[in-house]
Amino acid sequence: MNGPRAQQGEPAAKERLTPKEALTSTRAAVELAWRAAPGSTVTLLLLTVAAAGAPVAAAWLTRLVLDGLTGAGDVALLGIALGLAAVGLTAASLPPLTTYTGNRLGRRTSYRAVGRLYTVVHSFTGLATLENPRFQDRLRMAQSAGSQAIGGIVLSALRIGGGALTAVGFVGALYTVSPAMTALVVACTAPVLTAQLRLSRHRALSDWRIGLARRREMFYQTLLSSLDAAKEVRLFAAGDHLRDRMLTERRAADTEQATMDRRQLATQGGLALLAALVGGAGLVWAALGARRGELTVGDVSMFVAAVAGVQTALSGLVKSLADMHHLLLMMRHFLAVVGAGDGSADSSAGTLPLPPLRRGVEFRDVWFRYDEEHPWVLRGVNLFLPHGRAVALVGANGAGKSTLVKLLCRFYEPTRGAVLWDGVDIRQVPAAELRSRLGAVFQDYMHYDLTAAENIALGDVRALDDRPRLVAAARAAGIDRELSRLPQGYDTMLSRIYTTHEDAEPGALLSGGQWQRLALARAFLRDDPQLLILDEPNSGLDAEAEHDVHLRLLKHRQGRTSLLISHRLGAVRDADRIVVLTDGRITEEGDHSELLARNGAYARLFTLQASGYQQTTAP
Repeated sequence: MNGPRAQQGEPAAKERLTPKEALTSTRAAVELAWRAAPGSTVTLLLLTVAAAGAPVAAAWLTRLVLDGLTGAGDVALLGIALGLAAVGLTAASLPPLTTYTGNRLGRRTSYRAVGRLYTVVHSFTGLATLENPRFQDRLRMAQSAGSQAIGGIVLSALRIGGGALTAVGFVGALYTVSPAMTALVVACTAPVLTAQLRLSRHRALSDWRIGLARRREMFYQTLLSSLDAAKEVRLFAAGDHLRDRMLTERRAADTEQATMDRRQLATQGGLALLAALVGGAGLVWAALGARRGELTVGDVSMFVAAVAGVQTALSGLVKSLADMHHLLLMMRHFLAVVGAGDGSADSSAGTLPLPPLRRGVEFRDVWFRYDEEHPWVLRGVNLFLPHGRAVALVGANGAGKSTLVKLLCRFYEPTRGAVLWDGVDIRQVPAAELRSRLGAVFQDYMHYDLTAAENIALGDVRALDDRPRLVAAARAAGIDRELSRLPQGYDTMLSRIYTTHEDAEPGALLSGGQWQRLALARAFLRDDPQLLILDEPNSGLDAEAEHDVHLRLLKHRQGRTSLLISHRLGAVRDADRIVVLTDGRITEEGDHSELLARNGAYARLFTLQASGYQQTTAP
């Protein structure tokens, strides 16, 4: 990780934007802006048309005023002057109005786009997409597009239209003075357009590279400032190493940015020089023409204004095209994410109703691996979880126990075989309906930087304002007394990083065992789950706490269909059935007594663990 790796996703950034892609992205941005703020969109359109016509009208009126000083009557001259003043007043008032309306449109569009983006991200059935580093990089670009690009595309499109109207108006005015100079000025726009579009493509690629480095830099910054990592980073003196990694990524991003800045300086400096040469040559020609009497004072004024106006309008037009090209490249990431199918399952699949669990859940010849380059994690697993019974799953680390849980929750789909709920393949039912029937405590449960009440309520957000229900869940998990004693009780923030409001006192921190009980309360909050999944619910607890939690879980799962996973065999010995998983295969199955009698892997593990609690006397 010594710097940005261009191979991660660069091809998408290098591709030229086809007209079809540009049209699709533009249409999507305009439709989203229209739905978010139709009034602001229409207002911006009217302001753009007015802003495009104002400088052309001012140039024509200025020409008439100057020529009228020698040929027009006082009344006509006064009317023209008043018209010129009105145009000037209008032109002066348009920029702040346009900025205000554009900002309003940008905020509303960003709000709607970000909401849509994360609605799609949350809708992914499985975890494979979120575990893909390329997707995470694309998601970051999509976030930027949702926050900036969509509104920017609409504004750029309007600027392009306005610039085109202004340019056409000034070209027509310039043509009345000199067709030859008109052709010269227009011809100079071709290299300007080419250079700006090339610069835009380089900028899009540069942004992608910089984004990769910035995301890794943020990772190291998080480690250096995280409370979770602080103890190990300081104890093992790893801070200097992580800081150097962070600075390496920053240097890589800064180097890429400096390269882009030099390219931009060279391009825009050359274009500015070209514009100055054309404008200077035109001014000399107009002065000589006026001296020879071929041009009037009004003609010279119109010519100067038209040349400057055409150059300004075309320069703005080309810049807007380049900006829009850059934004459209970003927009592709947004459209790719919001249009993405789930990498592990078709999130639109599953239309069958899920029946109430009456018979049980079956793993039928289930094979699984994360992709073709990885080994098999599960190898032909056949397992039945009878309704109303507790089945325990034991085995060494890496045996596939947690993977079985992930398949049961539809975080992944079996590579082969099926998981059946009363005979119905769970892939044929909506994932949300399946998960609503489950209660679970995961080994890697979350610590949310929220209040104690909110941490519990995330188990069923409908209970967020139902304090008695939250307290009942906390009591069932044995954490109510500790939460009640916090400074603000259940409303205490369980975080030292965030607060409920600016002036709030720092929150409280819980011990590992208390967090584990809080996770249990979150699981207990769900009313009557049809299948209870307990993945290492006692890990990290002392002997007394482990015994207490074991009794509470035993009471909670009484009569419920349960899947228990634990390395501590004493916590699963009272399960109705115990299954031993070894290298992705079921090698033993039976109750505690049967497995001890077989003197197999389970018996060896149980005897080994039991001996650790026995007091021995040295010879």
